[in-house]
Amino acid sequence: MRTPGSKSLTNRYLILAALAHSPSVIHAPLHSRDSALMVEALRALGVRIEEIETDSPFGPDLRVFPLPREIEPFHASIDCGLAGTVMRFVPPVAALVPGTFSFDGDSHARQRPLQPVIQALRDLGVDIDSQQNSLPFEMKSRGSIEVSEITIDASGSSQFLSALLLSAPAFEQGLTIHHRGSAIPSMPHVEMTLEVLREVGVNVQVEENRWVVPSTSYAGFEVTVEPDLSNSGPFLAAATVLGAEILIPDWPAHTTQGGDHWKTILPLFGAKVEHDSTGLKVRGATQAEKFHQSGVDLNLAESGELAPTVAALCALTRSPSVLSGIAHLRGHETDRLAALVEEVNRLGGHAQETEDGVSIEQPVTHGELFHTYDDHRMATAAAIIGLAVPGVVVENIGTVAKTLPDFPLMWENMINQWTESARDHA
Repeated sequence: MRTPGSKSLTNRYLILAALAHSPSVIHAPLHSRDSALMVEALRALGVRIEEIETDSPFGPDLRVFPLPREIEPFHASIDCGLAGTVMRFVPPVAALVPGTFSFDGDSHARQRPLQPVIQALRDLGVDIDSQQNSLPFEMKSRGSIEVSEITIDASGSSQFLSALLLSAPAFEQGLTIHHRGSAIPSMPHVEMTLEVLREVGVNVQVEENRWVVPSTSYAGFEVTVEPDLSNSGPFLAAATVLGAEILIPDWPAHTTQGGDHWKTILPLFGAKVEHDSTGLKVRGATQAEKFHQSGVDLNLAESGELAPTVAALCALTRSPSVLSGIAHLRGHETDRLAALVEEVNRLGGHAQETEDGVSIEQPVTHGELFHTYDDHRMATAAAIIGLAVPGVVVENIGTVAKTLPDFPLMWENMINQWTESARDHA
């Protein structure tokens, strides 16, 4: 089962390409709602992005021409949808373009945390008009940033820090960023940001809660985006549930993606995991009983985006499970902790929220409509549960278009392969 490119990497490379001083080519980017919103947001700021046709089933490559230099001030409206990377990464880029820019998004996007980014822009000298320190807001930019040091609280999302790191090389004096607050969640995403910066020649000096980004002009680049390891999760989970075997080709030997944690998480549910030059192979326990008895106690602070998929597995096991370190998921596409508890309980299980996660004490027992809350990870979690529990109906499966528009067809193809294989071995 091949999966398309990483959303997190695609949108980071798009930002870096927009700020380079010559054109870039991004091979195998993700084409989804989140990446399309990023492309359109950058186009609204004056970046030219062309599609390069390929024979990939996941869509064309992209050629990116960077922000034009010395342009007259103008106005643009930017739709963030429900994409955290757009609402958080693009405003610092807009601060480098003279003009007035309006940001808004989906109704739930207005509830997603944004205050640290808005306050950071104000501290950088940008005029921000925002009633609630969230979407919608309007910013007036002079087209350059001269402030060289700032303090933020990134404890609500690693994207608050990444947003500044990605644009800081284009600031007049670079930027020194201090973090004041509790631990930053999903730190592998910060490591991902630092790694892509290193790839283009920007070396950030990192100390405890302090990042020093030099003012650096870098050339355009050519890069191939890794497969999305988080989006591979539902398919790997399917093999775990079904006692089947699946191979995800091109799994990177070294990566900053949080999805690489599947290599250590899935064995806790009885699966065997092998990683070699062919990719990542997962084989579910041949004895279903081995899977169903598996409960886990996991801290997912470094890989919170995997939590809905892990929770789906936990909801099918007879032993209690606790998932912790994920309080920040309350501010994602929906309040994922509340949503997971509500839907597991709706299907006859017993789950409850904890201070920083969820506990699932009894498995689901019957099918029912599974609400997705316009959250792609909730939709794929429902699909996993539906493999083992008859009658699960996924509300609005189309919400997967946020990061994986081909999911329904890929899921169907996977099930067909498994059915044919089981028939051949019967």
